[in-house]
Amino acid sequence: MFDYFSILVSIILGLALTHLLRGLGKQIQMSRQIRVYWVHILWTINVVFQVLVLWWGMFWWKYLSTWPISWFVFLSTYAVVLFLWSYMLYPAEVPEGIDFEVFFYRNRRWFFGLLIASFLMDIPETMGKQLYHLRPMPAFYPYLVAVLLLIGVVGMVSSNRRLHAVMATLWFAILASYVSLSVIAHIGPQQ
Repeated sequence: MFDYFSILVSIILGLALTHLLRGLGKQIQMSRQIRVYWVHILWTINVVFQVLVLWWGMFWWKYLSTWPISWFVFLSTYAVVLFLWSYMLYPAEVPEGIDFEVFFYRNRRWFFGLLIASFLMDIPETMGKQLYHLRPMPAFYPYLVAVLLLIGVVGMVSSNRRLHAVMATLWFAILASYVSLSVIAHIGPQQ
């Protein structure tokens, strides 16, 4: 069953990565015709990293022997939310003259709302892995989620440019630390 599930999730997350990397590539190509915003680029990197981390972490579901439809639907929906989150960073077509700072702040409520939704979905996904003895939950996971949800809420309500710069930088540092210090760095059956 995992192979069937992983194909669907891989397609959805692959589309998210394609959209993000295509948008970033367009920014490089069109750097003279558009206004680039470094916070937007850092959020692009953050979301690429988040999608890759989730894709990597989904592999633990391989060790689940019986698949209830509820988990299949939930995890597929989680992947869709991540795709939508990534989609908020770039328009389908990057028009000449676009100002990515303006674009980012116009879409920030949707962007941070989907960030919040994705992390609210990450909680049962992570707890499910522990429940099914696929991997233990890292001790500092609740703190990670609390801080990242706080970033999401602040991002939704504030348009302060300096605050957004700090949050984008903090997000990357926190997620990179979590991945390098937690069990997510090593996938395999629980010993």
